[in-house]
Amino acid sequence: MKQSTLALLIAATALLGACSDMQMGNQDAKTVATGSAGGANSQNANKQLAHCSAPLGTIAVIEDTNAPWYGMLTGQYHLGSTAPVLKLMIQQSNCFVVVDRGRAMNDMMQERALAQSGELRSNSNFGKGQMVSADYSLTPSITFSNNNAGGVGAALGGLLGPVGAIVGGGISAKEASTLLTLDDNRSGVQLAAAEGSAKNWDFGAIGGLLGGGLGAVGGGYSNTAEGKVIVAAFMDSYNGIVKAVQNYKAQHVEGGLGTGGHLGVQGAQSVSSAGAPLSMLDAQRKLRSLGYDVGTPDGSYGPHTRRALLGFQKSHGLTATGRLDAETARALAQ
Repeated sequence: MKQSTLALLIAATALLGACSDMQMGNQDAKTVATGSAGGANSQNANKQLAHCSAPLGTIAVIEDTNAPWYGMLTGQYHLGSTAPVLKLMIQQSNCFVVVDRGRAMNDMMQERALAQSGELRSNSNFGKGQMVSADYSLTPSITFSNNNAGGVGAALGGLLGPVGAIVGGGISAKEASTLLTLDDNRSGVQLAAAEGSAKNWDFGAIGGLLGGGLGAVGGGYSNTAEGKVIVAAFMDSYNGIVKAVQNYKAQHVEGGLGTGGHLGVQGAQSVSSAGAPLSMLDAQRKLRSLGYDVGTPDGSYGPHTRRALLGFQKSHGLTATGRLDAETARALAQ
């Protein structure tokens, strides 16, 4: 390589380095989940994020890393876990206190292992009984994501001919639909679920064609990645969760949750006081022996059996469900 060419390359490199314009906090690089959180305080939180006056309990974000949507997120879009951005939203909202059950949990357990091995200083205070339980689990999923939803681009191409084909080809829409489910960790009951969605137009080539003005606006959108739309959709989902729990009303099943339900099937069994199953046929025979009309005992649940069960329950001070629930089975077995 000639010395003059080498000198030119060195000069060009120096010039590019001098023109570097690093911008911390650049708005074009941000998602809708902005700012920070520290305890109950938050800074620069998105004004569209829901907020609570006091936390409703502790919560852990649990991702199913084996789900197809997670493979798409990390493989096709080259994005990372959704947990960090969701935990930021949750803490900023002050609706729940976040407890970590993700990768950081391994580091916590490593510190405890060091304490048990005697390697930590005596005043490190890593004894047992300090971990906080997670009252609830929040599980995210991406139900739909489209990198190019089309629409106006095709319309412009048809209206403006060759120029429209260039402009229209540079216009696309990125959209995503997400789902969050909230579960009670003690009972396993799903408390709330919320779908969320977001859409953003990518103006692509318009910025280059128009230069300044409107072109500059288009350029900002053209830098919007799929990840930003997905984060916006998750914020929409989370706002839905917050709205649902702020107006929460527990579902009530007569006889109690998990005691058999009311959609009985032929031959279904309940449990006696001794722990052995009490069949519908056995219950009918016992009811008949007590003077209740069950028709002909045949193990099938019908109107006669329902009336007999209601009569037995009312006379024994039980919840009147008309079903062979666990409470009724125990009373019949006595």
